[in-house]
Amino acid sequence: MSEKTASQTKYNYLSQNPGVQLIKAGTYEPKRLTNKSQIIDVPVSSNENQVQLGYFNMQPGEEFEFVYEFLEIKTVIEGKIVVRDDQGKKYVATEGDVFIFTPHTTVVFDAESDGKAIYSAHRAPEDSML
Repeated sequence: MSEKTASQTKYNYLSQNPGVQLIKAGTYEPKRLTNKSQIIDVPVSSNENQVQLGYFNMQPGEEFEFVYEFLEIKTVIEGKIVVRDDQGKKYVATEGDVFIFTPHTTVVFDAESDGKAIYSAHRAPEDSML
């Protein structure tokens, strides 16, 4: 079993014990990314294959750019989320649609987005999103 680093011990990882865990809606408070988008990032695993679980919301009116340095899978559960890639190609996802963002991908979350999503990301916890 690998030794935990100091930074890993400050997180409350979900996968500490075997079994089923249910996370009820409203358990975590969202953090603001912009005035029109919010995120909740939840550390799941602390090993070398770290994974995060999260909730993402956007309201119309403010776009922002994000660079993915990791693999993330984002499923729209309500409304629509619109992104543009670095070539300007527009992707519109609605309820049930899934985005897959690969490492080294830059996207702009469009101001017309008005939706909610859940995601899993293959990365370490991000303090600014916890």
